[in-house]
Formats: sequence, structure tokens, C-alpha cells
Amino acid sequence: MRLRQLAKLLLMSCFGYVSMQQAAFAAASDYRYDPVHSQIVFSIDHDGFSRPLGRLHVAQGRLRFDPDDWSKSGTELDIDMRGIDLGDAAWNDAACKPSLLDCKTYPTAHFISTSVERKDDTHGVLHGTLTLHGVSQPIDIPFRVNRIGKTIYGMHTVAGFSATAMLDRTAFGINGFPNAVGHSVAIWLELEGIRETSNNDKEHS
Repeated sequence: MRLRQLAKLLLMSCFGYVSMQQAAFAAASDYRYDPVHSQIVFSIDHDGFSRPLGRLHVAQGRLRFDPDDWSKSGTELDIDMRGIDLGDAAWNDAACKPSLLDCKTYPTAHFISTSVERKDDTHGVLHGTLTLHGVSQPIDIPFRVNRIGKTIYGMHTVAGFSATAMLDRTAFGINGFPNAVGHSVAIWLELEGIRETSNNDKEHS
């Protein structure tokens, strides 16, 4: 009889733990962007011959995500423009000159969300303002929620997102080489945020 009671108690404890874990993931949480696993890839026309790819990195940023009420979610981040990678050092330097990105004057781009629109269980649109090259413009970023959960080793709780965007570089005052470099820039974002925890709910690092 005691064994049955002990088994029942353990089973109830197990279900209770699972329920607590599910509730923790369901609540709104704050995350800091993981700069290793968060990358931004862009493509722009080169004189009609091709659309080369470049890469940028998230310098820093945070997001809040509430899976039950996306309207309570939001994000803010800085993008390192000086770390632009076009696959060639000379090309990187050319892109950072005053005629294009002017990375010395504007070393970072800044995005802050104004609202989050939910489309279905995994898709939404992030509405916000992008400040690039000293100019602020509204931008809409369709995104997908990939996964929210523990890493394979249980070290962190991670929220992962994929997103896309389009922008016109001339709207931000980036007007150099109009006949050789396209105006429309396609952007892909792969973002991971590590959940920030309090002293009472600390995850092992």
C-alpha cells in the first residue's frame, strides 16, 4: 500500500513539474539576443549582374515575448554596421565609406518595435522604426516563431525567430553609386534570444 501511495505521489509531482514548466514558457519572458546565433543576411543588386550577399551582426538588444498575447511583446536592438562582411576586406571598406554607409559617423543601426501583429500560431508582423545612416523610417518585418524551449543540454531557455524585410536604401539617404548598386535591399534575419532570469529562477550558464 505504501508503495502505491509513493508511486502516486511521485507521479503527481512529475505532472506538477511539467505543468510548472509549461506555465513558465507560456508567460511573458525577457530575452537578450545571442550575438553568436543571431545574424542578418542581406542582398543587393550589382549592376544587373548578380545579387551578392552580405552579413551583419546584432551588437546588442533585448526582446520580450508573450506567447499568449503577442500585443505585449516587443524588441529593441542595435546592428553593428562596422562589422559588415561582404566576403572581401576592400569591399567591406568601400561599403563603409561616406558615399555609402558612412560607418565612422553611423557605427550602428537601431531598430525599435512599436507593435506586434499576430497572424496565426507561428507567424506575425513586427511593426517598428529603423534608424539607419542617421535617418529613421517605419518598417514592417514579417516573422516566424521557430521554437521556445530549453537547449539540448538544458543550459538556457531560448526563443528562436526567422524574419524577412525589404527596404529602399535611398529612403535612408544612402545614395552612392546609383547606377551600379541597386536601391532595393532584401534582408533575412535569424535571431535567438536567451531568457534572462532572476536570482530566484537562475539557469546554469
